[in-house]
Amino acid sequence: MDSFAPAKATLTIASKNYGSWSMRGWLLCKFAGLDFDEQPVGSDDPSTRAELLLLSPSFLVPALTHDGVKIWDTLAIAEYLSENVPNCTLLPNDRADRAHCRSVSGEMHSGFTNLRSALPMNLKARHPGFKVWVGAQADIERVISIWRECLAKSKGPFLFGDTPTMADAMFAPVVTRFITYDVKLDSDCAAYCQAIMNLPAVKEWIEGALAEPDEVVELDVEF
Repeated sequence: MDSFAPAKATLTIASKNYGSWSMRGWLLCKFAGLDFDEQPVGSDDPSTRAELLLLSPSFLVPALTHDGVKIWDTLAIAEYLSENVPNCTLLPNDRADRAHCRSVSGEMHSGFTNLRSALPMNLKARHPGFKVWVGAQADIERVISIWRECLAKSKGPFLFGDTPTMADAMFAPVVTRFITYDVKLDSDCAAYCQAIMNLPAVKEWIEGALAEPDEVVELDVEF
């Protein structure tokens, strides 16, 4: 198995306030303990627009580059880190738990389009009493079902126990959406959201998002 050389990696990301896939890739690197530099791309970059317009779960951002290797899909980034970073904990130790972790991560990667469209990520915004349309509500209920199942088995605070995994990185932007749009949760799911929001890496990302300029280039889409 190849291992990471001492050289730093580079992660290309879009907006921290609006870029949910960039957040996932960034958290994966942080959770893996990877030493990396950020390379932001502007809002007029086609890769950024593709992410913010929900054209793809991972168009060209985020993209991890290391030692001549470039990975631009979030699940591929997670697997690359898990294979190559020493003592990486992105996947649980137990075989069945690893399969479950990969499954729920893959479901987040490829699904929940109604939730993404109706509740776009915006870390600066708050919408108390937000009315969720029925298509997005079905997605919310599925997310909650996944969380409940994982937490019932792992006992928390994270989906697969004491350490955040790739699944927590994949669902972290959903946590922020639930807070932004005032989604009502049971006590276990609310505690999980709080555990995610209390992570130093998540706090660091949000600080960066809040420091971004308020202006946003208008996108040719209705969320």
